[in-house]
Order: sequence, then C-alpha cells, then structure tokens
Amino acid sequence: MTNKITRFAFVLVLTALISCRDNKNDFHARVDAVLQRASDQYEYMMKNLPEDSFPKTYNAGKDKLETSGSGWWCSGFYPGTLLYLHEDLGNEKLKGEADRIMEVLAREQFNTTTHDLGFMMFCSFGNAERLNPSPLYEEILMNSAKSLASRFNETVGCIRSWDSRNDDYLVIIDNMMNLELLFWASEHSGDPFYYDIAVTHADTTLKNHFRKDNSSYHVLNYDVNTGAVKEKRTAQGAADESAWARGQAWGLYGYTVMYRATGEQQYLDQAVRIAEFILNHPNLPEDKVPYWDFNAPGIPNALRDSSAGAIMASALLELSGYTTGENAEKYFENAGTMLKTLTTDEYIAAAGTNGGFLLKHGVGHIPENSEVDVPLTYGDYYLIEALLRYKNMDRN
Repeated sequence: MTNKITRFAFVLVLTALISCRDNKNDFHARVDAVLQRASDQYEYMMKNLPEDSFPKTYNAGKDKLETSGSGWWCSGFYPGTLLYLHEDLGNEKLKGEADRIMEVLAREQFNTTTHDLGFMMFCSFGNAERLNPSPLYEEILMNSAKSLASRFNETVGCIRSWDSRNDDYLVIIDNMMNLELLFWASEHSGDPFYYDIAVTHADTTLKNHFRKDNSSYHVLNYDVNTGAVKEKRTAQGAADESAWARGQAWGLYGYTVMYRATGEQQYLDQAVRIAEFILNHPNLPEDKVPYWDFNAPGIPNALRDSSAGAIMASALLELSGYTTGENAEKYFENAGTMLKTLTTDEYIAAAGTNGGFLLKHGVGHIPENSEVDVPLTYGDYYLIEALLRYKNMDRN
C-alpha cells in the first residue's frame, strides 16, 4: 500500500513538473510571437507615418494615427522601440527607419526647455550607442546631458520639470526616469558633475515625494528661492492624495536605475518599498495589470493602464536581479504575471490594426480626457523592453 501511494505521489509531482515546463515553453513561444507581431506592426506604422513625425497614439474613432514633432516628450520611444526589435529579430527595415527618424530627433540635443531629454534622447540614442558605439551618438548624448543639467537648481536640489511663473518650481516623479542619461554622461566624460546632479535630484525626491506608505505624489511645487516644499498635488492622477499608477511605476523604475548606477543601498531599499506598495495593494488586480490609479473611482470597473503595467514589469525584472531569496522570486514571478496578461489578445493588437501600435488599453491623462483607453508609444517601448529582459533572464 505504501509503495502504491509513493508511486502515485511521484506521478503527481512528475505531471506537475511537465505541466509547468509545458506552460513555460508555451509562454516563451507567445513572447516570440508577440515580438514578431510588434515587428510587423511597426513595419505597418512606418508606411503610414508622415515624414519627420513621431507616433503618439491612435484614434480608432477617426481611424487616425496621432503624431508629434521631435520636441514632444515621447519622441524617443519610437526609434527606441525600433532598435529593440531590430536587436531581437534583426529586421533591417526597422533599423533603417530608426536611423532615419533619429536624424530628425538629433536637433533636440540642444533643447533646454524640457526635463524629458532622458526619455527623448537616451531611449533612442542611448540604445543606439549601446548597440553600435559611435562618436556621433556620444556627442549627441553629451550635448543632451548638458541641456538637461541646465535645468538643475542647487537651492531646490532638483531638475525643474514644467516651466512656471513666479516663485514656483515644479518637479514631477516622472523626472526620475531622465537621470540615466546623466549617469551615462559622467561615465563617458569622467566628469562627476552629471552624476552629482542625478544623485542630488534623487535624494531630494526621496525626501519629499513619498508618503508614509511609500506611494508617491505626482507633482511637488518648491519655492525656488528657499527650496521649501510649497505644495504636493497631482496632475494626471485621480486626486492629490491618490496613487497614480504610472507615477508609481516611474518611481519604481527610477530608483532601481539609481541602485544600478550607484550601488547605494538606500536606493535599492526605496525600490523595494515601492515594489511592496504596488504588489501588496488591495486594489492591484489578480492579473497584476493596475488600474490607472490605485485609488481610482469606480474600481473594479475603472480603466486599467497597460503602459503602467509594462513599466512595472520591466522594473520588477531588473529589481529581481538585485534582490535575493523570496523577494527576488516574488518580483520575477509578478513581472511574469503582468507580461502574461499584457500578451493576451485583450491587450495585444491584431495585425494591421491599432494604427500599428502593439499594446492596447493605455491611459494617458484622464483628468484632461486626453489619450484615454488608447495605445501609447511608451507602452509599446516598455512592454518590448520587458519582454526582452524576460527572455534574457528567464529562470529555468
């Protein structure tokens, strides 16, 4: 009798292991299929994109691809996505298109009116330099870092986000994503100037931007003369005290990068605290793709934000590599769950639809009724980045 029970238990365990392996193989195949779909979609988009324009989103009601000029904060995501796809699939058409559009984007290296040069220039030229180092790319990136650094204020200890009048000095959590460009510039030039700005900005943000539960405000308004905090509020979230989902994603990703760049434990600790806030929140759905705000009215019928989920997944995968034990597995597994959800037909566009974008159901700015339940160029970028990271670090 005991031998029969032992054999039965062995069969159950073996069946479970085979099922787990098959499920993993199935997901690997799905990841490759989604990346191929992305390549096909972007070839489709290329043909419909007006010259010297950058894709923003797609208006299904008007069957219209909405675009911007090179000065829009999202302009770097299109060439960055093309470069990621070429890196994985070797599609030379996409590489050629990336090269073409980056010639247009290069003018923004001297743009001192925006804090988003990290998004614009490092997601594009930073990836290009990583894949194919070039003196031209290096010059563009250094000029971009100088332009970004010009927006730093020593009294406040932050890089200014949106320009404002009077004594206001606005800083948004999104700005954590632009610091990677400064770290590259210091490493490339040997000049600590850029490194010091990035660290000071991150330290000031760490001190002032986060609540006791480790959620983040969206916008802080400092007094430019004293550096004192005047106001903590939202712009794109549901309320001043709510946790706007993409803002939490920016913070998670930003402090993970800070740890990668500096090795300082305080940044890893903050990334872990943000991850725990996200993953333990009672309003995070079981499939792990967040509502557009963790405190959005109407939950569970509120809109999800696929772009926030993609950013979180990419950040959690990197964070899992810096943590150990249960945390490492938890972050990797939750990122995997997010990606498994985001690669279903609910979120992945059918071929030749969605204006050529890959990911559906992104949420841009609900308070202004702008880009609501649509594809978003940064949603595609971070989903593809996350899928490539998953392929490269999958635990067998």
